[in-house]
Amino acid sequence: MANFISEDDIEQAVLQKLQTDYGFQHLNCFTANAETLPDKSNRIDKRQVILTDRLRSAVCRLNPDLPDSAIDAAVDQITQHRRAISTIAANSELDALIRNGFATDYENDQGRTQTCRVRFIDFNDTSQNEFLAVSQLWIQGEHGYRRPDILLYINGLPLVFIELKNSNVKLKSAYDGNLNDYKKDIPQLFHANAFCILSNAMETRIGSFNAQWEYFFAWLRIEDEKEKIDRAAIAESATSLERAIEGLCNPAKLLDYIENFIFYHKETQKIIAQNHQFIGVNRAIEALKQRQDKNGKLGVFWHTQGSGKSFSMIFYVRKVFRKLTGNFSFVIITDRNDLARQVYRNFLHSKTIAKNEQV
Repeated sequence: MANFISEDDIEQAVLQKLQTDYGFQHLNCFTANAETLPDKSNRIDKRQVILTDRLRSAVCRLNPDLPDSAIDAAVDQITQHRRAISTIAANSELDALIRNGFATDYENDQGRTQTCRVRFIDFNDTSQNEFLAVSQLWIQGEHGYRRPDILLYINGLPLVFIELKNSNVKLKSAYDGNLNDYKKDIPQLFHANAFCILSNAMETRIGSFNAQWEYFFAWLRIEDEKEKIDRAAIAESATSLERAIEGLCNPAKLLDYIENFIFYHKETQKIIAQNHQFIGVNRAIEALKQRQDKNGKLGVFWHTQGSGKSFSMIFYVRKVFRKLTGNFSFVIITDRNDLARQVYRNFLHSKTIAKNEQV
């Protein structure tokens, strides 16, 4: 068994890796008193979780040809309070804004109304975005203050929640005693959240903020789904979190995941890709790009029973439509009518297809 590792030691190691290996900036917002401002975040209210000054700076940088009126409208839209709707509904709204941008009208120099789409993130060029790891940020809720361990921001938007525990503490306590409490007390933190990471270094799990504990999963493979994994050795060396950070929080991978590996089922359930789906779909995408060299033979993406085959199909189709040019059609062949109906429902409820597109 690995020696005891404190929560603080794990936090410092994560922050160091994010800065040294992946170019994140680090912002420590610790204040001895929870209500103290300023706290280096440049917020004017501790109920705020979006860093508006950084967001506005990024939006201006990514949309240099748009007038201030369009920039203001976009920033106002993504930062507005969403207390009247559920957290999952707010999360779905912000996911669409983050991935697709904000459509608005403005009056051009000729006095004509022009439509534009304001981008919040550049998904094609990581260098155009600001990656920030924020630690010890006090957030005010309805019943007091909460302070998550680490939040990963892109362009002022809090997209990844990281909760840490001492290595001798059962990881489930991070879910039961922290994540669930944060969701009740500071739900605004999860409006823009893409996914959550829970870790005690011995074990690390990743999941959607609204997922049940049993749907949080490990992320141990970094590049190859065929990589042999020795879970006992990983626990012994306390490297599970290091693997998750390397496999998912590298800026290029993080942008890819946020853009292409999240969808909503019936707009009430958030689905995020597991380790094998992320790696496997991206391998399949690369094979498709090389289809002429491969004489059309793209290979096999093999799944065990119950490992999310239809969701992998959805991630694949959605990414193809979003990232590749061409007029693609997809044929899905099943050996059972009930499986065919299940696959169709999943494509329909995820809005990957519309009702009138059934063949």
